[in-house]
Amino acid sequence: MGFSADWLALREPADLAARDSALLHRAATAAGPAPLIVDLGCGTGATWRAMAPLLPKATRWRFIDNDANLLAQAGAAAGACAELVKADLTNISSLPLDGATLVTASALLDLVSEDWVISLAARLHTPFYAALNFDGQMSWTPQDPRDAAITAAFNRDQKSDKGFGPALGPASARRACDHLRTAGFKLHVADSPWQLGPEMAALHGQLIDGIARAAGQAGALDAPAWARTRQDATHKTRCSVGHQDILALLPSRQPSEVIHAVG
Repeated sequence: MGFSADWLALREPADLAARDSALLHRAATAAGPAPLIVDLGCGTGATWRAMAPLLPKATRWRFIDNDANLLAQAGAAAGACAELVKADLTNISSLPLDGATLVTASALLDLVSEDWVISLAARLHTPFYAALNFDGQMSWTPQDPRDAAITAAFNRDQKSDKGFGPALGPASARRACDHLRTAGFKLHVADSPWQLGPEMAALHGQLIDGIARAAGQAGALDAPAWARTRQDATHKTRCSVGHQDILALLPSRQPSEVIHAVG
């Protein structure tokens, strides 16, 4: 697993706009009055930038990533409130979750394996907020007759090994909810789709290239031609890419259920 700082910067405005506001506020509240937030796969600190305005000024963060360069950028942005930990994210048992009042992750669960989620659920003793998990839904306006086949091929590729074993891909939010619910957590789920218009042509263009590359690897022979058509039309195209945010609250003795947030 690895992402460039340039790609993370390009996608951050779309991510921020897509996050479900009600669930984000609820996660900030769940962190408690003296938060220590552990952010898994922190990147350059996008979760911190999204949540910090909703949290007490004395909130502490523990940024965890396997990329020292991204960690350094996150630390430079957050300043003295952040502890930086370079760690192997594939090894759940080694991750320093001690003292956390909230554990977070953004755009991570679709990359990890089912075993990874099961291990994390077993370790969690705090609320868990995981945003922007790809759900397999993509659509464009205007449509192209090849869209459905390209999406299906891309989704097949998303289930391949991204460094954690076979990835959950589009099933990530659903399967994470299943395992967290089994562990006794109460789940809140909200849709958080990217909505890309002509004003986000740069992001849209890179997204098209990435989709076509992955779809081609999964056997879609017409992916390059689809990409060329789509690239030529980014100035007049709208694209929706489905994601889901989840918030797992602390275990209780009451039966858990999935509650869909509105907001």
